[in-house]
Amino acid sequence: QVALGVSQYVILGAGLDTFPQRRTELASRLHIFEIDQAGPQAWKRQRLAELGFAVSDSLHFVPVDFETEGSWWERLVDAGFDEEKSAIVVSAGVSMYLSKEANRALLQRMAKMSPGTTFVTTFMLLPSLLTPDERSLMEHVMKKAGESGAPFLSLFSPEEILEMAKRAGFKSAKYVSGRALYERYFAGREDGLKAGDAEAFLVATSG
Repeated sequence: QVALGVSQYVILGAGLDTFPQRRTELASRLHIFEIDQAGPQAWKRQRLAELGFAVSDSLHFVPVDFETEGSWWERLVDAGFDEEKSAIVVSAGVSMYLSKEANRALLQRMAKMSPGTTFVTTFMLLPSLLTPDERSLMEHVMKKAGESGAPFLSLFSPEEILEMAKRAGFKSAKYVSGRALYERYFAGREDGLKAGDAEAFLVATSG
């Protein structure tokens, strides 16, 4: 997408994402907007400074509470995002912590972005769709997440999230399974590392 001229990259729920520090050759060609809760974002900025990483003019930190209706988009535009241009928007490891209503609102907002915008989000599959071993692991993770005060609020079937994307107004949407990710990134490894099936991707394009 950068080679095609896209110059804006939005990371929703950026957390400790280090793309601007790891991929400097790409980051120098983009305006990057990291959206996350104010507390964790402030801690991250402090750690970057302590480790000697300068924050360039093209890296924009946008503190937002995703469950606060309507606030995040205005704050993104205020931070310099050009809503007349297409973008790459990524939301990894976020959807499960949002309500179904918040996920639906996010999809609707993304579908209205400038034509050619690519929206990529991960989502957790319903336990009933997993193998017994994967389901047991998923239930353990959900239990621990709830105990830590960050319960999983939204799980999906591929059909449900694709239907949500369609209703939101995306030009196109596709489901990328955990198995497909394994075959692309992990097949042939000798250390046994692999991707599980519980988390998958939705890749959608605005029209």
